[in-house]
Amino acid sequence: MTAPLTPSAHDGERASIRGPLLWGVVVGALNAAMPLLVWWLPGSTVHALAIALIAAVYIGFAVADGRPVIMAVECGVAALFVVLAATAVTGPAWLIVAGYTAHGVKDLWQHRTGFVAHTRWWPPFCLAVDWIVAAVVVIEIAAGVDFH
Repeated sequence: MTAPLTPSAHDGERASIRGPLLWGVVVGALNAAMPLLVWWLPGSTVHALAIALIAAVYIGFAVADGRPVIMAVECGVAALFVVLAATAVTGPAWLIVAGYTAHGVKDLWQHRTGFVAHTRWWPPFCLAVDWIVAAVVVIEIAAGVDFH
């Protein structure tokens, strides 16, 4: 006799992040294509702006959380991403990959720790966006795309 199939807590968590992950893939693909839509700017500039914008969203979540330490940490992290993004404008394209990859790692950490309150859907969504774009940029670098 087999045990009845009952959902576990992990099943509920997987289902709750499935939608954000799928939308993250869609938005990631659109974000990866953004340099084609904003053709008058170099790809490095378009991606640098996206990295800075994505990092700034966390400041809004930190303000919504309301705890001063959370706001200070998130502002500091966002500032680091802005510096990385600014460097990526004229630096090697691998800095774009590093920015998106590091941001995805930050998203994964945020998802695991719940550091900022009330963001359970955002980290999986943003992680998918970040890592999809990072993967596309790696492919573009390998294909010889010029980002400057």
